Amino acid sequence: MQTDPSHSPSAQVEGGSVVGLWRYPVKSMLGEELNASEITECGLVGDRQFAIVDSVTGKVAGAKNPHKWGNFFDFRAAYVEPPRAGSKLPVVRLTLPDGNAVTSDQPHLAQILSKALGREVTLVRARGEGELSGATAEEYWPDVEGLDHRDTVTEWELPTGTFFDLAVVHLMTTATIDRLRALYPEGRFEVRRFRPNIVVATDPDEQGFVENDWIGRTVAIGGEVRLRITGPCPRCVMTTLPQGDLPRDAGILRTAAQHNQANVGVYADVIAGGAIRRGDHVTLA
Repeated sequence: MQTDPSHSPSAQVEGGSVVGLWRYPVKSMLGEELNASEITECGLVGDRQFAIVDSVTGKVAGAKNPHKWGNFFDFRAAYVEPPRAGSKLPVVRLTLPDGNAVTSDQPHLAQILSKALGREVTLVRARGEGELSGATAEEYWPDVEGLDHRDTVTEWELPTGTFFDLAVVHLMTTATIDRLRALYPEGRFEVRRFRPNIVVATDPDEQGFVENDWIGRTVAIGGEVRLRITGPCPRCVMTTLPQGDLPRDAGILRTAAQHNQANVGVYADVIAGGAIRRGDHVTLA
């Protein structure tokens, strides 16, 4: 594994801006692109508040183990109205692979989802910090050089009371997408493969995996939101899966592994919440 040498050690984002906002109501399903959102210490309001759980094992189901669950990206989830901080979450509309839609509050939802997925499942809401332990999920590691494991399935525990993998916010830059495209022109590198919450457009002079140098620093977005960048975001088999018109492509993950230790983007904690909008100015402290 190696880190791409083209990143800028002084990475500044004065003049950067938010060009993408995404929320994923149900873990591993396709989500919804937003123009604005509220953000709290728990991330974008409504993000990953639900998950599909295997009724037999109690484990969280998802796209990280496609051999078992098929392609979760054939499902889409969106709130019927925007969720608001401090208020009851609105109903979630789930669009199934056959194009039919169901809602999170309708009768017999578990049976409908079980039929669609071929296993007995339920839709579960994250309970918050009061849970005694985190939920468990499975991950398939493809046979790609540079990953921690190869051609095997491992288990990991999600942070207590949540359906996040490691942190409540995932941020990436346009510079990173541009660098990956240059490294592997045959691949279709698009933001939706990587499922970030926030996409930041950086200055054209900033090239490479610039957010690697943001770790440990604070990002200010607009007049209210402040994020503490906590670490890199390690990528998995999900980035290689077909999604809409995007083809299956193991080269997506292989390129990240060869040039940036399989990381794309960074994770962040929220140190000051508020409103976040597309077009908000972004600065790095």
